Amino acid sequence: MNIIKSLTLSGFVISVLLFSNLTNLKISRKPIKHPNIILILADDMGYGDASCYNANSKIPTPNIDRLAEEGIMFTDAHAPAAACTPTRYGILTGRYAWRGKLKKWVLYPYDWSLIEENRVTLPSMLRTQGYQTALIGKWHLGWNWPLKPDAQSEIPWSLGSMNTGNQIDLSKEIAGGPLGAGFNYFYGVDVPNYPPYCFIENRKIVGKLPNIQKPNSVYGSPGMMREGWDLENILPNITQKAVDFIQDQGSRKQDEPFFLFFSLTAPHTPIKPAKEFLGTSHAGDYGDLVVQVDYSVGAIREALKKSKLDENTIIIFTSDNGSPGYAGDPITRGEDWQKIDAVTKKFGHYPNGDWRGTKADIWEGGHRIPLIAWWPHHFLKGEKNNAMICLTDLMATFAKITGATLPSNAGEDSFDFSSVLLTQNSERIIRESMITHSGDGTFAIRKGSWKLIQGQGSGGLSKVAGIEGEPVKTPGQLYNLDTDPREKNNLYAQHPEMVKELNSLLESQKTLPNSRTLTF
Repeated sequence: MNIIKSLTLSGFVISVLLFSNLTNLKISRKPIKHPNIILILADDMGYGDASCYNANSKIPTPNIDRLAEEGIMFTDAHAPAAACTPTRYGILTGRYAWRGKLKKWVLYPYDWSLIEENRVTLPSMLRTQGYQTALIGKWHLGWNWPLKPDAQSEIPWSLGSMNTGNQIDLSKEIAGGPLGAGFNYFYGVDVPNYPPYCFIENRKIVGKLPNIQKPNSVYGSPGMMREGWDLENILPNITQKAVDFIQDQGSRKQDEPFFLFFSLTAPHTPIKPAKEFLGTSHAGDYGDLVVQVDYSVGAIREALKKSKLDENTIIIFTSDNGSPGYAGDPITRGEDWQKIDAVTKKFGHYPNGDWRGTKADIWEGGHRIPLIAWWPHHFLKGEKNNAMICLTDLMATFAKITGATLPSNAGEDSFDFSSVLLTQNSERIIRESMITHSGDGTFAIRKGSWKLIQGQGSGGLSKVAGIEGEPVKTPGQLYNLDTDPREKNNLYAQHPEMVKELNSLLESQKTLPNSRTLTF
């Protein structure tokens, strides 16, 4: 079975054309009410953290395990990039982030909005289908920050990695952000370890404005912080807000579905589990924080049950990239607790399972992630599926389930995998190939079991930490994941024909016209 998909990078499309496409999405007239959709995105949670994915995990995850037992667990799911910001962009646009402005790494404090104005997004698409849309938790896709009167007349798109916001006026409304990307409601933080250190609701700071410089005793980049700010309270706060949102939707008793993007802030740094979770795992503070993530998943399911919404709600649980393997907060535990793979060295826990590499790496440990899909009486139950899918595929999949039709210049890198969710079709090929991206912008492409890396190293944190292993002597790397899942045996020199084929495929997919055509 062949899948042919033509992709393009045509630059930035005229805003008027994009805006008109928002109104061209076809609305389904199915008599069955659309399902509610909850997307739970863990932050830096690896493939091997949850015990349903790793029998040797040192972290109990009963709620995630139960979700897998009652739904579908994907074993070949991937983030489009091995870092936070580009993955979030890919989820919300169905498009690889490198097709736009962000070519490597992530956004920094006070960077501008990354999602292009009037681009069709997952929430804007669902709103055409009658959905209420909310994002609760972490954003990390930039804002159109309000500037002080004496600020520079022209501010660059990126203000820089160490900007402390001296030119930003937080007393004013903050444009762009989640509401600019199609959400009806937002509550959360930009990034837990970035300023401003406060909660934001819709376009305003919650409560008093940040009024002190963050002290060195608090983890994170320098900048303004609200007095009394406690990193430990972030995850409990956003979890309660998500529960409140679900209960509010249940109390409305109206035929209006909702989409909740519950964007967790953990187990990403700062690794600050709440006190009641300390000691609940055998993997230190990191493991305890994963237990707290699992608790948040359970809280969502309990809220659905109490609100009598569980029968017609889809839950997707996944992560934005692999784990760096930090063991804990370097300020309270010591600097060696925030070294790559510290949780493995200290506690014998392998957060990325048997896959090579960590967060930001182009190897599998950087971007292969857990993904569980649950919808009672609709999705298969207790299934494991080995279809190769990417988080960009959520957009086309939800379009299919809800009856929307994407314009040709939206969701360019999104494939519909609803067929393996709704039918006994576990062997169906969803995509012939998939592009992944490292922290430093290294490209890789998968076709079947073959994976080509256009570079000699990891392209990520393993490189930064100096733990890449033996130097690669060929211009790139070629692995067969069926026979060498650990990516140890570089076949680049032995298979020049495969190198040529995959290089050609990758380059063509970077530049082909973006007519979204699929043939089976």
